[in-house]
Amino acid sequence: MSHPQHMATRAVLFDLDGTLIDSAPDLGGAANRMRQRRGLAPLPLEDYRHLAGAGARGMLKIGFGLGPDNAAFDQLKQEFFDEYEQQLCQDTVVFDGITELVKKIKDAGMAWGIVTNKMERFTLPLLELMPWLSRADAVICGDTTAHPKPHPEPLYEACRRLGIRPDQAIYIGDDERDILAGKAAGMPTVAACYGYLGEGHTGTNWGADHVVHEVGALAQLLKVA
Repeated sequence: MSHPQHMATRAVLFDLDGTLIDSAPDLGGAANRMRQRRGLAPLPLEDYRHLAGAGARGMLKIGFGLGPDNAAFDQLKQEFFDEYEQQLCQDTVVFDGITELVKKIKDAGMAWGIVTNKMERFTLPLLELMPWLSRADAVICGDTTAHPKPHPEPLYEACRRLGIRPDQAIYIGDDERDILAGKAAGMPTVAACYGYLGEGHTGTNWGADHVVHEVGALAQLLKVA
């Protein structure tokens, strides 16, 4: 793998779920509590994991076989939100190596930020429970701007807050919409293939500038190893 051709990188931007943190246990747990409330057996966490990046939509698809076109979806989605909000960080953890990575990014004189489609209602309280992640130089959530990813506006907003141009940042994510947003914003992109990836995806054919399969490879790619 070649090193990024962006010697003037001033900031590293990350997706949250599946890139910085493994939140699948608490997302799947919320869906399982809803199942148990209805007399249904809980499903194994692995059933939920690949769609954890899709939030309520993914969890309700696995847990109940329902999509947004179902008449019951909106009510179940609100129930899911309430259930998840009660236990945002019971079993959610930062991926191994991430804390060290963001420290190295700061030590290298770069800023770092989070650009997620997770709503502020969940993101900001969750980050407060994860001390190092709460120190991000910018946090953009799914409802911070008028358009979530794959629209580039959340990435533009992160750059505005950091006082940099989009081509001075690099964006790392584990979902195709992350790569689409980064490319639309004119940023170098990295597919984090250790993450959730989504149903039927490997992350290797999204057109990302770089592909990594472990957190350690990010440090090498960013030249902060």
